[in-house]
Amino acid sequence: MLYLRNSGVDPYWNMAFDEYVLTQMRTEGTVFSLWQNRPSVIIGLNQNAFREVNIPYLEEKGIALARRVTGGGAVYHDLGNLNYTISGPADFWLDGGFTAIIAHALRSMGARVSVTGRNDFYIDKRKCSGFAKRLYKDRILIHGTLMFDVNLDEMTRALASPESKFASKGIASVRRRVANLKDYLPGIDSAQMLKLALEDVLRDGDGTVDLSPRDIAAISRSADEKFRTREWIFGKSPSSSACISRKFPTAGTVEASFDLVHGRIRGLRFSGDFIGSLPAGELAAALEGAELSAVGDILKKTPAALYFDGVADEDLRNFLLGD
Repeated sequence: MLYLRNSGVDPYWNMAFDEYVLTQMRTEGTVFSLWQNRPSVIIGLNQNAFREVNIPYLEEKGIALARRVTGGGAVYHDLGNLNYTISGPADFWLDGGFTAIIAHALRSMGARVSVTGRNDFYIDKRKCSGFAKRLYKDRILIHGTLMFDVNLDEMTRALASPESKFASKGIASVRRRVANLKDYLPGIDSAQMLKLALEDVLRDGDGTVDLSPRDIAAISRSADEKFRTREWIFGKSPSSSACISRKFPTAGTVEASFDLVHGRIRGLRFSGDFIGSLPAGELAAALEGAELSAVGDILKKTPAALYFDGVADEDLRNFLLGD
């Protein structure tokens, strides 16, 4: 794989970088990047920031809040965390290639990781990494976190919103459920050392490429005009006459809010920590204005599993129509 250098630690720039790598960089084959963020919380594309994050604590501590272009749940980043981005042909994902690459690299350095659940890496039954993906035309991007020496106290407090999964969990409980890789990689003393080691393993003799001035300008513009904006970070939360929620084992929690006007769906919005290959907003747009009886036919053209991993059309239809 070609290595694409990215030394920035600004979370908004890095979110723009990932989107640009997927949608604008037309490289042959597969490219990867290893990068870090200053202290920040990154929420998934479909999440409600007020439900997932302790916003007052972030403001008090100067921790950035950013939203990425992939689904999944909220994660905490600091300079003890190492992030990876891999972009390549879409069919590579179907073979499990992306996750196998990262797992193999970590195992080669002595960390006996396993890929468990819908999007997690575990070691000693403790989570050390999570990932999410996004499909664009004939290419796919997967990016994720590698917890090397993350400040678990800060992570717990930053993610402890009233409705988050960390809210009722003490720091001791979090320590039992997650793992920092520094405890499993002898001889590697920092996230920077892990980055250098992974560069060598993943590059495997292939070259290194740098962003051009044009690339950097385009990413900077996107960071300023999209990813730093309040509208992108917090989104719009329209009032709805219906709000339903279900946890699907393969995808995660899906919430749907919408109005029913003369039997037609209006203002449908999906939210939650679910993962999928395409933005759920595209499916919401396809269902906008549809009669309830037509939902099944629409899903035949836009399969639910593209937006919610592993969810059958019938299951999503029953969820929207109240079974």
